[in-house]
Amino acid sequence: MIQAYSSRLLHNVAIGVVLVAASWFLVACGNRDGAERPPEPGDTAVAKVDGRTVWATDVKREAVAQGLIGEGEPLDISSDLFRRVLDEVVDQKLLAAEALKRKLDKDPLAQKRLAAARERILGDMLVESVVTDAVNENTIRGLYAEQLKLAKQSEEIHARQILVASQAEAEAVKKLLVSGASFEALAMERSTDAATRFNGGDLGFFTTDVMPEAYEANLKAAKPGEIVGPFETDGGFAIVKIEARRLEQPITLEAARPQIVRFLTYDQVRDLLEKLRSRAKVQTMLRAPQDVPGAPKEPADAPKVLAPAEPKAKAATLAPPAVADAKDKPKAQP
Repeated sequence: MIQAYSSRLLHNVAIGVVLVAASWFLVACGNRDGAERPPEPGDTAVAKVDGRTVWATDVKREAVAQGLIGEGEPLDISSDLFRRVLDEVVDQKLLAAEALKRKLDKDPLAQKRLAAARERILGDMLVESVVTDAVNENTIRGLYAEQLKLAKQSEEIHARQILVASQAEAEAVKKLLVSGASFEALAMERSTDAATRFNGGDLGFFTTDVMPEAYEANLKAAKPGEIVGPFETDGGFAIVKIEARRLEQPITLEAARPQIVRFLTYDQVRDLLEKLRSRAKVQTMLRAPQDVPGAPKEPADAPKVLAPAEPKAKAATLAPPAVADAKDKPKAQP
């Protein structure tokens, strides 16, 4: 339940859009003589529907609900997207007004749905309020700094390679390199690796644990400027020139920010719901499932599976924003 609630908040899934529009008209009908005020400071009126104002924030909220923009992202009122969503908001309000004229809101089922929509909106507003207070620049930067301390930094290698089909050809290329030939030029002339031959065999920076085992074994102790090989690999025989070695660069704050915000948001929602549930008396009225005649039954000697215990403490630490551990990295093809 916690995960579903958090997901709904993060992605702003549209909930009862027409019903929400109907509630807007209910409030508006009771205040037709009063002056309209912007719902947020600096808000802009973008349309009127039967004398009632549609604000820019109404359009933006609908765009977020549809997943067209993210929460907090700007939406230019002069853009085609804004105009398209504005048309949809106007249609929603017209439909809601017509529903009120037909007194569809008096139907008992409609009243239940309106009440459910109201509860969802109030719940989302509470969560948004809690998250807004807790997920701020200080907490984001604090968690980022904490994860940098926990992250493991491997050593990266910048290298170039020449890949050829046979060992004899590889030895011939090695002799040319020893005699002073350009590695980049030979890579373009001789290498069979289509992914790197046209950029001088450049492999960029990488950690050896993501490379095939032959590379890891031969490059592990190689020094900058050294030419290693030839050695056999899956694609043939490789000759590698070490350009540089450095510590793996950590992920930047901006790159890690979305993951950190998601984690902090989920953490706050989980804590909030745990506190509310601990103070409330919740009774589930569901009956135990009944046996269905003819349904397959579990063998008597089958091992009993125990349900996992509910976590008592905070959720697991956020996965370090740095590169994953070596055992989790896929082996790259050179």
